[in-house]
Amino acid sequence: MEMGRILRIARGIIAERARRGPLQIAGQRRAGSAKSPGLVPPRGVAGIARDLLFEPIGLVRSCYTDRFGIPRQPGLVTAAEARLELFPPYAREEAFAELAGFSHVWLIFVFHRCLGAGWNPMVRPPRLGGRRKVGVFASRSPFRPNPLGLSAVGCGGLVRDAAGLSLRLHGVDLLDGTPVLDIKPYLPYADARPEATGGFAPAPEEPPPVAFTPRARQQIARRDPHGQRQLALLIEQILRQDPRPGHLHRYPERTDFGLRLYDLEVRWQVQETGFLVISVTSKASEKGDG
Repeated sequence: MEMGRILRIARGIIAERARRGPLQIAGQRRAGSAKSPGLVPPRGVAGIARDLLFEPIGLVRSCYTDRFGIPRQPGLVTAAEARLELFPPYAREEAFAELAGFSHVWLIFVFHRCLGAGWNPMVRPPRLGGRRKVGVFASRSPFRPNPLGLSAVGCGGLVRDAAGLSLRLHGVDLLDGTPVLDIKPYLPYADARPEATGGFAPAPEEPPPVAFTPRARQQIARRDPHGQRQLALLIEQILRQDPRPGHLHRYPERTDFGLRLYDLEVRWQVQETGFLVISVTSKASEKGDG
């Protein structure tokens, strides 16, 4: 994307936040709204909130061009690559001095598709199949009082090209166009907690096997001839996370699905033995693409 357009998008996000006024940073509703009746901020918080205006340091350019198919946690799809395109004045190599020694970083980002959507104190996490509600602060729902996210992702170093300065990332779970507010190094000695418990979200079960039709393999070879996108591995890893919405247990007859990656449409089927990728076509030439 042209740098001027990226800057206009970022400035638009900031202007929209400012327009909404106090206690609506990142698009949350005002206290006492229909979504949050009677919630009044503590004395003094309103004054602090007037100063909470955060400016994105850059935008993520990701393989995920649609929300469906994005893994529910970072690091589960290692082949998912992205770049964080940095805005001035943050696009400076010295701001990243010594970061090369860290294999992973934390990204603090905005769920930009949820701005203005409001929040509820109880939500239905996908891991529970939509069958049970938990508190929003016991979940990773994007519909939060402040729609902020936190992801630990692989860091591949800086690159400067015609688009400017970018940070290469992998293992991402971020939608294309996601605004990032900050970057922090991942510290294994402090951030990895092997004794931690996972509540209602334990480790996932054995993933389903994924197969490709000969036609799908041929289409992947044409669209990723040198394997730079690791397209076959990317599709396999995404499907092994079973991206289907949890509520689909009520519709067992549905077997055909699709998702978008880069500029591609991936069609796949649920079969008794696992998932079968039927086709991988360009969105511009989906019909009749052999």
